[in-house]
Amino acid sequence: MNKTTETSFCSRPAALFACGRQSIRLPVPVYIRSSASVVGSREKQGPLGELFDFAGEDDLFGCDTWEDAESSLQRDALHLALQKAGLHSTDIRYLFAGDLLGQSIATSFGLMQYERPLFGLYGACSTCGLSLTLASLAVSGSFADFAACVTSSHFASAEKEFRFPLGYGNQRPLSASWTVTGSGAFILANAPSGHDRAMITGLTPGKIVDYGLRDSMNMGACMAPAAADTIRQHFEDFGTAPNDYDKIVTGDLGKVGQRVLLDLLQTSGIDLGERHMDCGIEIYDCKKQDTHGCCKDKRCLFPSACSNIEADHTDYLNLLRELRRIEGIKKVFVRSGLRYDYMMADRNDAFFKELVEHHISGQLKVAPEHMSVHPVREWHRLPARWPL
Repeated sequence: MNKTTETSFCSRPAALFACGRQSIRLPVPVYIRSSASVVGSREKQGPLGELFDFAGEDDLFGCDTWEDAESSLQRDALHLALQKAGLHSTDIRYLFAGDLLGQSIATSFGLMQYERPLFGLYGACSTCGLSLTLASLAVSGSFADFAACVTSSHFASAEKEFRFPLGYGNQRPLSASWTVTGSGAFILANAPSGHDRAMITGLTPGKIVDYGLRDSMNMGACMAPAAADTIRQHFEDFGTAPNDYDKIVTGDLGKVGQRVLLDLLQTSGIDLGERHMDCGIEIYDCKKQDTHGCCKDKRCLFPSACSNIEADHTDYLNLLRELRRIEGIKKVFVRSGLRYDYMMADRNDAFFKELVEHHISGQLKVAPEHMSVHPVREWHRLPARWPL
């Protein structure tokens, strides 16, 4: 480095709006002009159901795939937010948006029609806060008069990408959080309007804090250390305390993650008390909307069929019929994978009859280990010779 370059670099003024070790005090406030939300059917049934702008009747939202459904969530949420703000899409200088899918495909296809410059983001459960942070910097720094922030997730697409496809029927442990099917959109403005939702004056980006957890079914505990570190640093940077806030909100830690968060902050002498609220807990009714299986013991068919189970092979049967109608297909064999106890619980025998007539090679067999009482009891199933 030559002397001129070194002098120029060292003579730069200090960051005027840096606050403490990690935070930023915005030079001018940023106003949340409007917000909008679009959710799925389960979210509509929860405690916050009446607060959402729109809820779909089913989680496909009229689309053919879960991924396309998530794109429609973002598209509709932004449309509603613009309507509420009394703005047109051309008034928006930049979009800050993201989702949970690879390559942010829900965002790319969902917001493509708006034809606005896009900052594609991926912060997983922090994407909403990340988009608001970066958009606030752009608006407060006079780089945009209006900016839009959009975030989405979809339970079915997230399970398929990060855990197991829903068709596997995997049981969820108590530590597993339930990914929301929904999208939220915000319009940020550089001037007050008299009916703004909130005002943003400062920001504290978090840093990576890894305690070595590797359980994909316990994401709340994985995220809690970083959340605790960010909250602690925010208080330190701005010289504030929990009592200075009406609410301190986290995204989706769940009950297990919330407990970890509160315990970690207690070790630093910080007691959030009743001020902490976690969106992943608030959005569902833990008593009425069990997200961890059909019952406490998860014995859907053993020792008898649960009264809440809806044994129905209609979709399976329709798929087999469609396959038989394909020109050139002579025979479609179903070799394995049938739950005979579930099939016997289906009061409509159409599936069983068509299975025998069209989809076996001559005999319908049951594996010999399913005839023995002891092993099948360990699997929470009825043996094939059990009277049904």
